[in-house]
Amino acid sequence: MNITSSPTKKTDSKKISIAIIAGMFFILGFVTWVNGALIPFMKAINELSDQQSYLVASASYISFVLMALPSSYILKRIGYCKGMSLGLLIMGLGALVFIPAAGVRTYSYFLIGIFIQGAGMTLLQTAVNPYITILGPIESAAKRIAIMGISNKVAGALGSLIFGALLLSGIEATEQRLSVVSDEEKNLLLDQMADSVVLPYIIMAICLFIGAFLIRKAPLPELQVESTPEETTTVTKSSIFQYPHLFLGVITLFVYIGIEVIAGDSIIAYGLAMGFPASQAKYFASFTLLTMVACYGLGIFLVPKYVKQRDALVGSGVLGIVLSICIISTQGLTSILLVAALGMANAMVWPAIWPLALSDLGTHTKTGAALLVMGISGGAIIPPLYGKIVDVNKAELINQGVSASEAVGSAATSGYIILIPCYFIILFFAIWGYKFKSWSRKNY
Repeated sequence: MNITSSPTKKTDSKKISIAIIAGMFFILGFVTWVNGALIPFMKAINELSDQQSYLVASASYISFVLMALPSSYILKRIGYCKGMSLGLLIMGLGALVFIPAAGVRTYSYFLIGIFIQGAGMTLLQTAVNPYITILGPIESAAKRIAIMGISNKVAGALGSLIFGALLLSGIEATEQRLSVVSDEEKNLLLDQMADSVVLPYIIMAICLFIGAFLIRKAPLPELQVESTPEETTTVTKSSIFQYPHLFLGVITLFVYIGIEVIAGDSIIAYGLAMGFPASQAKYFASFTLLTMVACYGLGIFLVPKYVKQRDALVGSGVLGIVLSICIISTQGLTSILLVAALGMANAMVWPAIWPLALSDLGTHTKTGAALLVMGISGGAIIPPLYGKIVDVNKAELINQGVSASEAVGSAATSGYIILIPCYFIILFFAIWGYKFKSWSRKNY
């Protein structure tokens, strides 16, 4: 007697899978957005410039360039589920590196720990993004990814708040003391500050190890991308390089991640530069993430029933350009809130790029996903460029006789000009780039 699964059981199984993957996105969001609090903290304990402090983001995101293709190979060998578990284990090991790094208070050691965590996140990202994309119809992929985005950004808001409270409490008073004490007392204070990062990262490592164990035991089906309906109905080309829309998608994702990291990771430092105390500034990153969550909710309701994935991407590009111009045209709390509002422009970019860039790849889907994950390295390149603009403009303003406090705020504002060309690239992909399915003009 043959027993077949009922539609209800299949639906329940899919819901369980979506919930588990949402948990993976929660972990990714928490670990990623801790950087918003970590950047000003590292700047303080290691006495860094703005550009140097944004190497925190670079160390995390550069791993996506180095590890994306190896991650694709690993997933082909061990599958998605074991790959997710391994990714969590690697992230936990990276968290443990913070213990010796804090002991010697050496910035490069912290960066190594962040890089190792980034390597684990690369493997996890390479698994969960195509997994959720092919878990249902491609037309509703943006909706599913938007659900993942809510989980990711809620976790990011929590991570930013928790680590902001743990690492930034009393940082202004400590910095004032550092300016008047002897070198010996200064080093002692900085060592004490560095030690405060140890316990949070031990707890993080334990949670990641537990997550790695649980995902191995979870009822998560091992999807075979090569045999999905999309691929069996697609004429697969001989090389991944025959899909220009994929590479335009990688470039678009590259600039998008850069501006998302700037919006989330710079806003606390921006608030401090504007004169807000750390007790208030620590909440600013959460504002950005919560605006993203609100727009993810809209995306779940609107896409694809009322709004196409591509149209959502067009709207994101236009809104981002408008908000960026407004940011550099204002000052103070208004400008800070406009940075937070970038979450509205950013929310639907990631969910829309993935299905548009992966469409019609056939058996090249896993490799295409790995290339898209490499695009996440934009978070390693663009934020330090923002920091460099801030440093250069600050030095010029001080040379012109502007007070240091005013120069810091004005320079931080002007740095956001880097966002404008990035949003234009997103707009280009949304209007034209996704159509380029062949290098031959007649096939556009």
